[in-house]
Amino acid sequence: MKTTTLKPSVKTEPTIVKRPAGERGQTELGWLHSRHTFSFGNYFDPDHMGFRSLRVINDDVVEAGQGFGEHPHRDAEIFSYVIDGELEHNDSMGNGRVIKAGDLQYISAGNGLFHSEFNPSPKKPVHFLQIWLKPTSSGGEPRYAEKSLGQAARPNDLTLLFAPEPRGDAVGIRADAEIFFGKLDAEKQLVHRFRPGRAQWLHVIEGEVSVSGETLKTGDGAAIENAEALEIQSREGAQFLLFDLK
Repeated sequence: MKTTTLKPSVKTEPTIVKRPAGERGQTELGWLHSRHTFSFGNYFDPDHMGFRSLRVINDDVVEAGQGFGEHPHRDAEIFSYVIDGELEHNDSMGNGRVIKAGDLQYISAGNGLFHSEFNPSPKKPVHFLQIWLKPTSSGGEPRYAEKSLGQAARPNDLTLLFAPEPRGDAVGIRADAEIFFGKLDAEKQLVHRFRPGRAQWLHVIEGEVSVSGETLKTGDGAAIENAEALEIQSREGAQFLLFDLK
């Protein structure tokens, strides 16, 4: 069954299609342990090429003292969320930072840049999500931003991280997408409503949630279309990302 598509659905009834963590693509390189929600690198699956403008969700563990050497990007909205450990970043814009657990880093590649990502710890792996979205238009000067989330994320609520225009504490990006960090305590729930014509992707960072009759656990994702609102519950507590996409 095809679970994801870059083309909007023609159906009108609410739908949710689960992408189980255990069915994701895999890359094992000794120093890198990666799970791919969508086709990436040597993992190709025509049924999982992305969802709307969401193109990549890579769940990466990089061993101590290892990393990705300098490599190019263009026309991609890229952000990384560090789950555990630290991630060192350097780029051709002159940015050099160490991103800590609970924090985010954003790059709009625009008309082109180079960057590298490295685990600076001599002993501890780093675990992070790297996510790419397709921009609404090509080109433009590259951009860089960081966002400290950590314990500042509101409990039992959604915290807006990225939006097409800066809003509140949200970082403005070159994609028609709103990206939220969700945090639920055990036995709590939240409800979120959407504008008509939008679709959603939910990715569980850790814990367990129930949404529209589906139970999603750590690493699971789900494509949601034609929903006016989502009621998200958790029996055990959870952290997750929610993407609201055109």
